[in-house]
Amino acid sequence: MSSLSVFLAPLALLISASVADAPGSDAPHLVPRADIAETQTDGAAPGWLMLDALEAAAINQQVRIERRLVVRISPRAPIVRQNMAADILTAPVPARTVERKFGKCVPVNGIAGVQPTRDNRLMLFMRDQRVITARLEKSCRANDFYSGFYVERSKDGLLCIDRDKLHSRTGANCEVNRMRQVVSE
Repeated sequence: MSSLSVFLAPLALLISASVADAPGSDAPHLVPRADIAETQTDGAAPGWLMLDALEAAAINQQVRIERRLVVRISPRAPIVRQNMAADILTAPVPARTVERKFGKCVPVNGIAGVQPTRDNRLMLFMRDQRVITARLEKSCRANDFYSGFYVERSKDGLLCIDRDKLHSRTGANCEVNRMRQVVSE
C-alpha cells in the first residue's frame, strides 16, 4: 500500500460516513451499527467493519500476456579463403544475372543473410541458395541495414511487401516495396 493511500483512507471513511448520515440520502449505512457489531465473531472493533468489508470484496485484477517474437537477420558472413590465387585461376567466368518477378512474401526462417547494395536495395540470401532483392520505401536507405535487421514474426511466418516493417540496428524502420529474384542467364 502506498504512503498516500495510507493517509487518504481515513479521510475517505469520514466522507462516506457523513454522506450516509445526511438526511434524505439513499446511501447505505457505512457506519457500523450495534446489531452488526453484536454478530461479529472475530472480536474486531466495530469501527473496522468497513475496512473488513473492503478486504472481503473481490478484487479483479487483469493480467495481459503478450507474446512477441523478434527475429534478427544478420549480414551475410564473409567468405574466408585460404588461397585466393588458386581460386582466381580456377574460377569460372560469372554468368550474367537478371531480376525476375517474385511473389509478395518470403519466409522469415528462410533468410540466411542480408547485404545492402549501392542502388538502395537489400539482397536477401536464402537458405535454399536463392538470392532475392528487396526494394525499400523511398525515405529509407539500404546502408542503414549494414549490420542486419530485426523483423517481428507474424502469425504466418512470412515477410511480405507493404505489410511488415524492417527495423535496423541504427534505428531506421522501413517497409519493403518490391521483391525480385536474382537468377543467372
